Amino acid sequence: MKTNQIGNSKLHVSEIGLGTMSLGTDRAKAVSLIHEAIDNGVTFIDTADLYDFGLNEEIVGEALRDRRDSVVLATKAGNHFEEGKEGWYWDPSKKHIKGALKDSLRRLKTDHIDLFQLHGGTIEDPIDETIEAFEELKSEGLIIEYGISSIRPNVIREFIKKSSIASVMMQYSILDRRPEEEMLDLLHNNNISVIARGPLAKGMLTDRYDEKIKEDGFLDYSKFDVHETVKQLNEIKGDKRNMTQTALKYALAHPAVATVIPGASRSEQLLANITAQNAPDLTPDEVQKIRDVSKKNVYDKHR
Repeated sequence: MKTNQIGNSKLHVSEIGLGTMSLGTDRAKAVSLIHEAIDNGVTFIDTADLYDFGLNEEIVGEALRDRRDSVVLATKAGNHFEEGKEGWYWDPSKKHIKGALKDSLRRLKTDHIDLFQLHGGTIEDPIDETIEAFEELKSEGLIIEYGISSIRPNVIREFIKKSSIASVMMQYSILDRRPEEEMLDLLHNNNISVIARGPLAKGMLTDRYDEKIKEDGFLDYSKFDVHETVKQLNEIKGDKRNMTQTALKYALAHPAVATVIPGASRSEQLLANITAQNAPDLTPDEVQKIRDVSKKNVYDKHR
């Protein structure tokens, strides 16, 4: 599978990665799915401490027990929870970030995290303190690189100015083109890579879109809007790609995007996503046609 560099770092990741949030809690099934992904060329695995309150990390760690060197492993922190207690709260403090990293290392059964990410963030956060925590972890060799997972332009700009982040994870798809408004070019110009989550828009950008469309639509789209847009996308894609492949290739078309991380809970979903590696890239003309039939979503300016 084609690989791309994360920022200016030494990390290179498969253009199609695996987001593990939807793996589920059946350990044997989840471990098998991760192994299948690796066997099919996936070298980027993304998890988070909050997913199933640490259980997801434990399952990923079990799956990578003998395959750790085969992947670039990413996880996230910033949502403070305690075992045995309900709920969590946002905590970007240095104390929590460093403590969360140690807990993640234990659950993932590894001595370092390749890409450690802040799992959210607001402009009111103690950003300098947060950055200091990540920089110290990097200097200690406990993490290789760090990034943030955010869709807030004001937060992203602060990290661009003040930190050495290698990546920004953000929701990006044909149905959610907000990053195109002001983020993708800015990040690319600063040698910061985008990790695109949600590239299939909860299944609405797959060949099963009819059964996946929600009654309340998606973002700025009504249910009718989604249906009509995907119908037009099917006409654009022609016979060269299916809808899943078209959606993943669209997200990958911008040079800022290093990898897409569609989730999967079944082998069929995983393999359908991975087939995009063999589909032809979108031409500039096809990219423009897709943009012409989809909405240019706008960020909430208060975020």
